[in-house]
Amino acid sequence: MPKKTWLKYTIMCIALIFVAVCLAIGYKSTQKINLDLESNMVTHFIDVGQGDCILIQVNNKNLLIDSGTSDSKQKLIRYLKNNNITKLDYVVATHPHEDHIGGMASIIKTFDVGTFYGPKVISSSQSFEDMIRSLRNKTLKINIAKPNITLDLGPNTSCIMLSPNSSTYENMNDYSCVIKVSYKNSTYLFTGDTESIAEQELINNGYNLKAQVLKVAHHGGKTSTTQSFLNEVSPKVAIISCGTYNTYGHPNKETLDKLKKINSLVYRTDIHKNIILISDGTTIKKFEEK
Repeated sequence: MPKKTWLKYTIMCIALIFVAVCLAIGYKSTQKINLDLESNMVTHFIDVGQGDCILIQVNNKNLLIDSGTSDSKQKLIRYLKNNNITKLDYVVATHPHEDHIGGMASIIKTFDVGTFYGPKVISSSQSFEDMIRSLRNKTLKINIAKPNITLDLGPNTSCIMLSPNSSTYENMNDYSCVIKVSYKNSTYLFTGDTESIAEQELINNGYNLKAQVLKVAHHGGKTSTTQSFLNEVSPKVAIISCGTYNTYGHPNKETLDKLKKINSLVYRTDIHKNIILISDGTTIKKFEEK
């Protein structure tokens, strides 16, 4: 085969493979996900790369916690629409770091938002400014997240904020709004990026932190998930949201070792991608697409 013909043939093959991969990825991200929402609570830990985003669906109500990075906003919007989301009854921005609110402006613009919560702290980032502008455009305000605020997610469901417990912190992560959700006998704890100081406050204030499912704080970083905090929560399932081959080294090996020691089943978005847990109020199962 002449050299030029061989080169042309090789380029065509590479192009065809690239197109096939793109189509497969596109199909995977746009196909409908059929979930049983009757008499169940469905919790989506959405793969937004090196960031956090959680959707909770129960009693025909939707709670969104964080929105991932700005790079993942279109992927997130597509995911929510594929799950027939038109209204978010509650949206919580746990704290104003880009990997938690990067997609928030787009979420506010795209969906009907009921009540919006966030801690009393500001940021000079573009993501924060865009979020504030989008809220104002829809005449929405930030309701201040603080302990003992409850969100109405319907019958058999409890949703309560446990933090932040101080008015000022040196580390922005410690402003994170921690939320505990219970559906009948199933319990979940969502921790944002809380680090050791905020975790100790939760323990000192005597909150019932016991939960079957723990959204591990700060992407499994070493400055969170202290042993004393983990002893209080004692999760059966631990979810870590982090990006593939991220530069932060998340999750930290020490954190993984702690979770392994207590026999917690670990799921990671960098490995398992979108993680969906379904609870009937007694049993929590991981949804597997067929």
